[in-house]
Amino acid sequence: MSNDQDALADEWAAAGDDDLMEDGTARVLNQAEIDSLLGFDEDGAGDGENSGIHAIVNSALVSYERLPMLEVVYDRLVRMMSTSLRNFTSDNVEVSLDNINSIRFGDYLNSIPLPAMLGVFKAEEWDNFGLLVVDSAMIYSIVDVLLGGRRGTAAMRIEGRPYTTIERNLVERLINVVLSDLSAAFDPLSPVTFRFERLETNPRFATIARPANAAIVARLRIDMEDRGGRLEMLLPYATLEPVRELLLQMFMGEKFGRDSIWESHLATELWNTEIELEAVLDEVPVSLGDVLNWKVGSRLLLDADSDSQIDLRCGNVTLFGGKMGRKGSDIAIRIEKRHRKM
Repeated sequence: MSNDQDALADEWAAAGDDDLMEDGTARVLNQAEIDSLLGFDEDGAGDGENSGIHAIVNSALVSYERLPMLEVVYDRLVRMMSTSLRNFTSDNVEVSLDNINSIRFGDYLNSIPLPAMLGVFKAEEWDNFGLLVVDSAMIYSIVDVLLGGRRGTAAMRIEGRPYTTIERNLVERLINVVLSDLSAAFDPLSPVTFRFERLETNPRFATIARPANAAIVARLRIDMEDRGGRLEMLLPYATLEPVRELLLQMFMGEKFGRDSIWESHLATELWNTEIELEAVLDEVPVSLGDVLNWKVGSRLLLDADSDSQIDLRCGNVTLFGGKMGRKGSDIAIRIEKRHRKM
């Protein structure tokens, strides 16, 4: 027994020697091997989303492209905002959708360029939250437009001071207009009310999800002649979960492979289908040997009379039961019970 244990110990030692240098010290990875393990390319910029540890960490990050209907909602939002913001500012406003990205919530908070205002809103029917970020250029542009700033002059940004109460109130009004349009954009898909909760200037106080949670960020560009800025709308996947099945649709009204017109047509044709019914008078168990001995003229005795129960079958399925009788010159069966629901 001791010899087997010694042999096993020697085998483990030999396996461990493969990771040791010739002088017995542990093998040290070089920079290229470390970069390959972590998923970075030769330039160090990283192919992080495709290989290495980055690929493992981001494997649970669902791409927004798997929610085709969400793009339709945002396109509808852009058209509605163009009209509502023109009425809100009494100016010529152009709204465009720059891009839609999937990102982790913690990474997004760290990437927000400050100063900015972060509007936290709640989706009432979905019982979860979202985030609307207004950058500083948009803040000063909307203040300049609403308070009568002259055309042709860029909004002036003043460094080193917090936002005033007037600026916060005007931005809050802007956010309410956007949230109203967002609710209307989701209406054809699922009725929802987005209610403004609070306005923050510190991203730490606008935490609405765990840092590792996935979210979808839509970046909107708003241009008012030579003024304007950006709005970023963040919706965590947890917020969209109640309508995830609807967002998976390829087009509005899709029923995931179901076609109501084809279903109704198929049902109509099924009701008109002709089937064959067999009236079974009796069944007698017979051995195979007896069957092989049957000849022309052999008799098979059935245990049935005029009051016996007759089964009506379609294939191997018994549908009805009744009594045999006569109607005119034809033999008939009067149905007395139903074995299966139709």
